[in-house]
Amino acid sequence: MAPNAERLGEIRSDWSLAEVRKLHALPFADLIWHAQSIHRRHFDPNLVQVSTLLSIKTGACPEDCAYCPQSVRYDTGLERESLMDADTVIERARAAKASGATRFCMGAAWRSPKDRDLDSVAEMVSGVRELGLETCATLGMLTPVQARRLKDAGLDYYNHNLDTSEDFYGEIITTRTYQDRLDTLAAVRDAGINVCCGGILGMGEDVSDRVALLHTLATLSPHPESVPVNQLVQVEGTPLAGTAPLDPIEFVRIIALARILMPRAHVRLSAGRSSMSDEMQALCFLAGANSIFYGEKLLTTGNPDTASDHALFGRLGIRPEPAAASG
Repeated sequence: MAPNAERLGEIRSDWSLAEVRKLHALPFADLIWHAQSIHRRHFDPNLVQVSTLLSIKTGACPEDCAYCPQSVRYDTGLERESLMDADTVIERARAAKASGATRFCMGAAWRSPKDRDLDSVAEMVSGVRELGLETCATLGMLTPVQARRLKDAGLDYYNHNLDTSEDFYGEIITTRTYQDRLDTLAAVRDAGINVCCGGILGMGEDVSDRVALLHTLATLSPHPESVPVNQLVQVEGTPLAGTAPLDPIEFVRIIALARILMPRAHVRLSAGRSSMSDEMQALCFLAGANSIFYGEKLLTTGNPDTASDHALFGRLGIRPEPAAASG
């Protein structure tokens, strides 16, 4: 039986780590049943929010994130690209909207943006918002002043992932601390921007790290509005190339656990979908995932093409969430 079963589905930030561990350990069918039941209380189970992600500045990042081909420390053959101009970004956003996306995410490989760069990003945000799209950015660490600048430009969401548990974090990144990430999340929240925060699975962490990551997210108050769950995309030249792949059933368990712990969040099936079977993705949707990244590329790594996603949606009876209902 699930711990505190009578409270499942409540919006709460007082989860104990023991409760989260017990939920994760439930028989698979029971875990999925709880997740699907909670999902139906808060969402239409056959609607999926669709986002498109564009790399607006690629490569030459000074950080040492062990999974990232954009780090200047690793030789991955990635071509560096300077910050795109606003007109080009807005045209890409217009194309994304025409393809069915309701949220447009802009990512830049920075440790933290310089103020002059933020002026350019603010112009992009304003232009994309004028198209009727929700706006999202991931630019590295932000100060409170920078977060307010983005809010004033019309930014709806800011993505800043915790990546993994605090205990395992030092095995993946040494150039910024876990607290640095939490401080950026606090600056974003204080500025009135919706928080998009999740992690990456399959980096060599163990079950306790995955559970601890979700416990950290679920004890934020309020919860992140968007929770991306990524499967490691292994890139030759990065330290994590050759890491043993994660069991697909464990990945689905984490999706279900995220749905139970954060009932109103959009749980996004993010990086790594190219290596997932249709059946695995279907289980993720059943477990409570209700958002995807849409388009052939996620920053620098591959993603299923839109035709494949439309075909899978058709087989599952899933529809993209209309713009007016996304959030």
